[in-house]
Amino acid sequence: MLDMKFVRENPDLVKENIKKKFQDEKLPLVDEVIDLDKKKRAAQQEADELRANRNKLSKQIGALMGQGKKEEAEEIKKQVAQSAQRLAELEKLEKEYDEKVLADMMVIPNIIDPSVPIGKDDSENVEVTKYGEPLVPEYEIPYHTDIMDRFDGIDLDAAGRVAGNGFYYLMGDIARLHSAVISYARDFMIDRGFTYCVPPFMIRSNVVTGVMSFAEMDAMMYKIEGEDLFLIGTSEHSMIGKFIDTITPEEQLPKTLTSYSPCFRKEKGAHGIEERGVYRIHQFEKQEMIVVCKPEESPMWFDKLWQNTVDLFRSMDIPVRTLECCSGDLADLKVKSFDVEAWSPRQKKYFEVGSCSNLGDAQARRLKIRVKAEDGSKYFAHTLNNTVVAPPRMLIAFLENHLQADGSITIPEVLRPYMGGKEVLVPKH
Repeated sequence: MLDMKFVRENPDLVKENIKKKFQDEKLPLVDEVIDLDKKKRAAQQEADELRANRNKLSKQIGALMGQGKKEEAEEIKKQVAQSAQRLAELEKLEKEYDEKVLADMMVIPNIIDPSVPIGKDDSENVEVTKYGEPLVPEYEIPYHTDIMDRFDGIDLDAAGRVAGNGFYYLMGDIARLHSAVISYARDFMIDRGFTYCVPPFMIRSNVVTGVMSFAEMDAMMYKIEGEDLFLIGTSEHSMIGKFIDTITPEEQLPKTLTSYSPCFRKEKGAHGIEERGVYRIHQFEKQEMIVVCKPEESPMWFDKLWQNTVDLFRSMDIPVRTLECCSGDLADLKVKSFDVEAWSPRQKKYFEVGSCSNLGDAQARRLKIRVKAEDGSKYFAHTLNNTVVAPPRMLIAFLENHLQADGSITIPEVLRPYMGGKEVLVPKH
């Protein structure tokens, strides 16, 4: 969410930013919110004047009563009563204007970084760098669920009977591999100085609206019926929410946390054949990283965060690339975002396995996450988040890149301590 003062002073810049995001339908909101803010401030000023005058008249009443001038005092009391009625009207107007301003401000997108490429949708995202050699073996790479089936590692039919489409049972070595990746990712981030955390898996509505746009909320979040609680779509939500309504001394920054959680998503819309199996699902597990820092440090932390994911995947011998999201593909709160994509030998292309985002002070402004400087002044922090690893998609990349011609799966050295020392997984079929 932008600062209202910034919008008031830079309406053309805000409108130009909306155009860059190809959201022209939101352009009228800028003038609307400025007009509402003007009316709110006018009502506020009149209310302040009435309060000051009421205090003055109250003193006069006291003085007149002390002098025995009851009739004059009664006349002034009538003026006070009229002022009180008008003041009540103004306070109601102030509240109405406040709510309307907030509703508009929650929809106006954040100002994107000048370095972000301009494009309408994800088809115009820009490749930044490739890491590792993307190889295609001479033998066939089956679909990931077919690979898992050879190890008796997945049961989609039973999951369908129990929970419906979009769920799965992982079994045996495949389930163990899933847990091994999560455990390795946890230790990987701890070794890089991040504090490990297991957060709440449900959050209140004020946290949801603080960390994401309304469009994202509708498309992703599951609501708990009868409760002011939502299941998290990613632990970033509750991790950033941890700092709601806090003031952190500047010397205690940055806050660098890595978290484990299950994640729950509606995943609205139809998906293609390549998103069957465990690619796009309603429930999965994830290791996440978040940073709360000083504004001037957020570009540096952005580069560190996506590099962590690249390094993790490369340590497991999986080729990856970074892709910069163009303006039209950025969610409204984001200033800048990179996707990390893993190589799929079967598809002969890369696919997304993680996303790194700098949100500037947008989340901090909504959640009142502030920093206290050495001089006592206060300002909003910057927040960033990035996927360390989400095993369902990670498993797809892992299985495809480590599948051998005989159907076995090699285990890279870094994962072997988490797999009981196993160097290779042998299929049952």
